[in-house]
Amino acid sequence: MPHAQGLMMTTTPSPSGNGWPAGLYLVPNTLDLAAEPVDIRDVLPDGVLRVAAALRHWVAEDARSTRAFLKRVAAVHPLGAALQDIRIEELPRPRKGAPAEVDAGVWQALLTPARQGHPLGLISEAGLPAVADPGALLVAAAHRAGVPVRPLPGPSSLLLALAASGLDGQHFAFVGYLPQDAPARAARIRELEAVSRRLRQTQVLIETPYRNPAMLQALLDSLAPSSRLAVSIGLTLPEGWSRTDTVAGWRARPTPLNPRLPAVFCLAG
Repeated sequence: MPHAQGLMMTTTPSPSGNGWPAGLYLVPNTLDLAAEPVDIRDVLPDGVLRVAAALRHWVAEDARSTRAFLKRVAAVHPLGAALQDIRIEELPRPRKGAPAEVDAGVWQALLTPARQGHPLGLISEAGLPAVADPGALLVAAAHRAGVPVRPLPGPSSLLLALAASGLDGQHFAFVGYLPQDAPARAARIRELEAVSRRLRQTQVLIETPYRNPAMLQALLDSLAPSSRLAVSIGLTLPEGWSRTDTVAGWRARPTPLNPRLPAVFCLAG
């Protein structure tokens, strides 16, 4: 039975005929969303590409971008079915901040292929699915339904940025997005700085790319000069970079951010 590198899969093959056991496969995506695509083989392991090529059932944030992903996979490994025959269901889009409004039956319906014995892929727009991603709710539903969850290795912008920062990678917290309102955002930044100082814990946060320059400025305006700030932008892209400096250093030697590329910010008080 075929298997992805590092994935010891010995359970019963699925009835779909592609040889992969049933379950919910967390398939990583590249990090080049909205940028010039990189060679997919430089970012994702070959074993993951072979799994992705074989899957005929998917759940995704966006079906169109998933088809584009599968076309990139097909350039390396032939797909197990014609692209038009691959079923791609989209995650529900509840009102922001209210995921509980999605009926539990919706999640179970999305899991139908896996519950029928097929391998089912879950993919995000970029990076690892279910990490800072709405797919986490489907993973939770899979556990409730007794569907095996099979995470596959791939890039995570959060962990890549943390590793590149040189800040404390033993104690850290991902805090997601900050408030858009300027006074509330400044207060939250100062709160995170205090938490970081008290717990000696790196704080990791993100923002929508076009707001990245404003976020950087808010951090520089709100943090103490001695606090350290790390920024990683365009990770895995040729134009990507990471920089860590004191806030005073950033103020003295500012580095502009490309508003089209995703960035991750890490701070240590």
